[in-house]
Amino acid sequence: MASNPIPPPSFRPPRTDPLTRKNLTIPGSKPSDPNYSLNLEKLKEKEAKERKEETNKKIASQKAISIILRREATKAVIEYKKKKGNSKKLLPRTVLEALHERITALRWESALKVFELLQEQLWYRPNAGIYIKLIVMLGKCKQPEKAQSLFEMMVEEGCVMNQEAYTALLSAYSRSGLFHKAFSILEEMKNTPNCQPDVYTYTILIKSCLQVYDFDKVQILLSDMDYMAIKPNTVTYNTLIDSYGKAKRFKEMESTLVEMLRRRDCKPDVWTMNSTLRAFGGSGQIEMMEKCYEKFQSAGIEPSIKTFNILLDSYGKTENYEKMSAVMEFMQKYHFSWTIVTYNIVIDAFGRAGDLKQMEFLFRLMQSERIKPNCVTLCSLVRAYGKAGKAEKVGAVLRFIENSDVALDTVFFNCLVDAYGMLGCFVEMKGVLEMMARSGCKPDKITYRSMIKAYSVNGMTSKATEMRSLLASLEKA
Repeated sequence: MASNPIPPPSFRPPRTDPLTRKNLTIPGSKPSDPNYSLNLEKLKEKEAKERKEETNKKIASQKAISIILRREATKAVIEYKKKKGNSKKLLPRTVLEALHERITALRWESALKVFELLQEQLWYRPNAGIYIKLIVMLGKCKQPEKAQSLFEMMVEEGCVMNQEAYTALLSAYSRSGLFHKAFSILEEMKNTPNCQPDVYTYTILIKSCLQVYDFDKVQILLSDMDYMAIKPNTVTYNTLIDSYGKAKRFKEMESTLVEMLRRRDCKPDVWTMNSTLRAFGGSGQIEMMEKCYEKFQSAGIEPSIKTFNILLDSYGKTENYEKMSAVMEFMQKYHFSWTIVTYNIVIDAFGRAGDLKQMEFLFRLMQSERIKPNCVTLCSLVRAYGKAGKAEKVGAVLRFIENSDVALDTVFFNCLVDAYGMLGCFVEMKGVLEMMARSGCKPDKITYRSMIKAYSVNGMTSKATEMRSLLASLEKA
């Protein structure tokens, strides 16, 4: 797509009423405006496209059913042959497909059972690639001990050990926060022929350290890379920039970005841009965010839907609704399809602005576009209705949930408690605890603190004391 910068700081969005905060506009939501109306021909094209999509979905569903049936048949065949004593004569494709399916789904216990079955086959030969895939899966599932056992089995079966195998094991320990063991493996790699750590090894370990904000270990690893003449790549720099930004360590983030830009063999990409924009936008530094956007754009880096989501979120949270509307118009003009993240950001912005009409329009629109609302969507609705004093609307959200398969979490119920507290619906607020129990969600500190605040503000001392007791019990546990 040709370079089309979004409205820069000097861009003038549509004129709005300066006296009201409800100055957001949704492209296409004004049927009276000829610029937004669709002619008959476009309507016909849209209907034809929808019919085609419906047909394609039916075909896809039929294929999906065939796949599911084939997988179930595979499981049945494996179990049947095991019972008959023919478990050593299974077809290679049958077992390998079953193993791949479980690895992809991160079903580690089932995957290990299938792997044991694989090892029993008459045609079985040790394969380093399969071992590495299993070790990576166990790392993602926080099972480092199991990964270690497989690594040792790999050695016993005579597999050629290489950098990839060691990196997989190192990753398994670092993902679980066992850094002492991970660093020990790193040192072992340095002293093992043909297993020297590379930039991929260091990047994985750096990412794990950054996830727990252990910046001292990160500096040790970067110094070690420099000593071993291993240069960071784009992924390494992006990982550092993103983590420094999230931790609001802007000095380190900027110096890392400058270092990256000085490297001719390591160019920034859209991930670099998104991480930088998110860091500045999330901290309210809108002008800096916009300057960075222009610089990345002039460097030839094209924005993605994630880029626009970051801009929308940043403008929405700083109540810069004019520029938010401008971004939405740009997205419509250049045919950027909205994702659930886009809808959630804009719905939340309208809700915070108190524009319930536009918020509800967007909620209906996302459903008409077959985008399923999630807990984030529902939290925004409940929060807005609570703030606006619309108890009946909160009830409507709960009825919507009853007729859907949205998986609720504690965060949603906390929003519900807070909303009922603002509305003064104390019976319903206490009833949320029962709803949580039915949904398998446990109240947390925020749940009880929200209830204590609501009771205290309204002078319900005994109720507040009761909640404090429950909070104290939770904190002791």
